[in-house]
Amino acid sequence: MPQILPDTTKSVKLKYVKLGYQYLVNHILTYLLIPIMAGILLEILKLGPEEMLDIWRSLNLNLVQILCSSFLIIFIATIYFMSKPRSVYLVDYSCYKPPITCRVPFSTFMEHSRLILKDSPKSVDFQMRILERSGLGEETCLPPAIHYIPPNPTMEDARNEAQTVIFSSIDSLMKKTGLKAKDIDILVVNCSLFSPTPSLSAMVINKYKLRSNIKSFNLSGMGCSAGLISIDLARDLLQVCPNSYALIVSTEIITPNYYKGNERAMLLPNCLFRMGGAAILLSNKRRERNRAKYRLVHAVRTHKGADDKAYKCVYEQEDPQGKVGINLSKDLMVIAGEALKSNITTIGPLVLPASEQLLFLFTLIGRKIFNPKWKPYIPDFKQAFEHFCIHAGGRAVIDELQKNLQLSGEHVEASRMTLHRFGNTSSSSLWYELNYIEAKGRMKKGDRVWQIAFGSGFKCNSAVWKCNRTIKIKMEEGPWQDCIDRYPVHIPEVVKL
Repeated sequence: MPQILPDTTKSVKLKYVKLGYQYLVNHILTYLLIPIMAGILLEILKLGPEEMLDIWRSLNLNLVQILCSSFLIIFIATIYFMSKPRSVYLVDYSCYKPPITCRVPFSTFMEHSRLILKDSPKSVDFQMRILERSGLGEETCLPPAIHYIPPNPTMEDARNEAQTVIFSSIDSLMKKTGLKAKDIDILVVNCSLFSPTPSLSAMVINKYKLRSNIKSFNLSGMGCSAGLISIDLARDLLQVCPNSYALIVSTEIITPNYYKGNERAMLLPNCLFRMGGAAILLSNKRRERNRAKYRLVHAVRTHKGADDKAYKCVYEQEDPQGKVGINLSKDLMVIAGEALKSNITTIGPLVLPASEQLLFLFTLIGRKIFNPKWKPYIPDFKQAFEHFCIHAGGRAVIDELQKNLQLSGEHVEASRMTLHRFGNTSSSSLWYELNYIEAKGRMKKGDRVWQIAFGSGFKCNSAVWKCNRTIKIKMEEGPWQDCIDRYPVHIPEVVKL
């Protein structure tokens, strides 16, 4: 029988229907106000000069009333602008690029593992399987002390790594921005596992001879999400310290934390974590608005430490032989998913357009009233952000977030390529990812960036940035300078070693 009516599934592109719905809902106020304003304007145009004067006289306003009204408007405007949070700008940042002498290709890593763990071949095989599926490449780096067989890191070795990474990052940032040491008002240094005395922040103050009245903070034990905690802390300080610069240093020192035992759950960090660090300059100075790369829009922190499983899923402890390492729980991805869900619940209303929030609300009401088996609506965060920087903690982390947030391969490209080129650099990985997007020439004025990081405790933290200007970086700058043309690369599911 011939088809009488057209097949609407083929003749109507549903994606255009959705786009139309989004545009309508997101601009509903504009569509309502335009006809109202047009109607008022037409009525005014119909009036003659005498009628307008009659209306003005009928108001019976005298000089005292006009002055009082003007004063009230100015007073309210002053209160509003004084109570409005100060804008925080990301002036610039710099990422540390390890020297080629620290490079650890797969063959070197496995040769060292065989020699160090010669009495435990099963542990060697386990590390090989992890490395094959890790998503890391052949150019990741470990500090010099770990290259010895067997590694026997000392406190001096750890300090040397910290000085190399931190000072190199700060020097590069100062060169890019023209910042002088005396200009720094706030200093925040975060390093989770290496916390010497004097602190790393004191080390920076001593090296650069910073002012005696500087507000300095040293954050430790806060995991891979500590970088965004530092951003949030600096933002709060900049709200009460006008006309200031805040220097943030995010790193993880690998030297004293290389596990030399046989426990599988504690061998995982050896396979994934690598050298890295970043220095970030924030400011609330108005004159930096035009020069700054980004403006901080939101910072949202979620802590699941009240739950025992979440608290212990990333846990530093001794193995039965008394060797200290980081134990990664098998429940890590499930706990990370719960933390992400809580974080999204908070950040969603702040960033999602009205169209997505309405769809989510309608689905929620439908599940509560009509059918609990309805599939929950996952908001389309691609409507809120142009770029995503997901913590490069491992291939499984990136895969899970790509699936849960329904992101494309391009949206997670920066995270995958950062993991491949630099490995898991802990709290600084987000800045390598942001630099990748910039190096590819994809960052345009007005673009919004969502940084998502996970950390021990268990924490999920987010930061939302808005690009101030189209960013064009010089090829001789940044950690990607000698390899950006080779990326993206294909990363197979398993690399046979």
